[in-house]
Amino acid sequence: MKWLELLTVGGATLVSAVTVVVLYSLGVRLTAIAGDQRAAAPAWLRSLAYTCFALCGLAVLFGLYLIIPYFSG
Repeated sequence: MKWLELLTVGGATLVSAVTVVVLYSLGVRLTAIAGDQRAAAPAWLRSLAYTCFALCGLAVLFGLYLIIPYFSG
């Protein structure tokens, strides 16, 4: 068995999972800050939150592209 390839796949999986979770949680946090009525939050926070959600969605779609054999033909 090729252990280096197994470690490479495991490392890439760990990095991509952490990236998706961090992007989503950052998007949720920025949405909560931008929606706070008591604090005067800058308007760019909401667009930054939506950018985090979009990047998270793109990462998920890229993962699906890599997994589904129909697209890699």
